[in-house]
Amino acid sequence: MAKAQPKPKSPFTGSWRIVSMSAWEDDYLDEEVQAFIEFDEKGGGSFQFGYVQGQIDYRTTNRDGKPAVEFSWEGGDGADGTPLTGRGWAILDGDGLTGMF
Repeated sequence: MAKAQPKPKSPFTGSWRIVSMSAWEDDYLDEEVQAFIEFDEKGGGSFQFGYVQGQIDYRTTNRDGKPAVEFSWEGGDGADGTPLTGRGWAILDGDGLTGMF
């Protein structure tokens, strides 16, 4: 019987620094911690920017021929306790990610 091949590591696995977001001022992004999004090897992860933080559930795909990730998230605004949910995506473009929360 042939030995199962290990699943290739996703190019998104690891922690990524969030440096810019169109809906928030750059100063806000690092208000509490250095803004980040991270993807684990099991299809999950987490993020935080400003006081907004949460957990993600993702899958990898392709967009316009480039590796991409699509995710849903739930979390909240730690400043006032407001629960939040949403969806997002990112494309691996050059040395970084470009996408939408």
